[in-house]
Amino acid sequence: MSSTDPVSGYRNYDQPPEPDRSLRNQTAARRTALAVCTVADIAAGLLGLWVLLFLLDANRGNPFVEFVRETADWLAWWAQDIFTMDTEGLRVVLNYGLPAVIYLLIGHGIASRINRA
Repeated sequence: MSSTDPVSGYRNYDQPPEPDRSLRNQTAARRTALAVCTVADIAAGLLGLWVLLFLLDANRGNPFVEFVRETADWLAWWAQDIFTMDTEGLRVVLNYGLPAVIYLLIGHGIASRINRA
C-alpha cells in the first residue's frame, strides 16, 4: 500500500517545500523600486549640484565642474530655456531646478507604484 505519489493536497516530505513566490516577488519589487529611486535621486542631485556650483561661481575650467555641467545639460536638455530671465542665476535655478523636481516626483512615484504592486 505504499505509494510514491503523494495524495493531492498533501505535502511530500521527501522533497523540500516550494519557495514562497510572493515573497520573492515582493523582494524583487522592492529592489526595483530602490533602483528607480536611486537613479532619480542621482539625477536630481547632479542637477542641484550644478545649480549650487553655478550660484557659487565655481571655476568652469575645473574638470569636476565641467563634468557636472555637461551631465546637468544632458539631463535637462528638454527644459533648457523654458524660463528666460535677465538674472542669470534665477534662470539657471529655474531651468535646472524644474527637471530636478520632476525627476524626483516621477522617480519616486514610479517606485511607490512598484512597491504597491
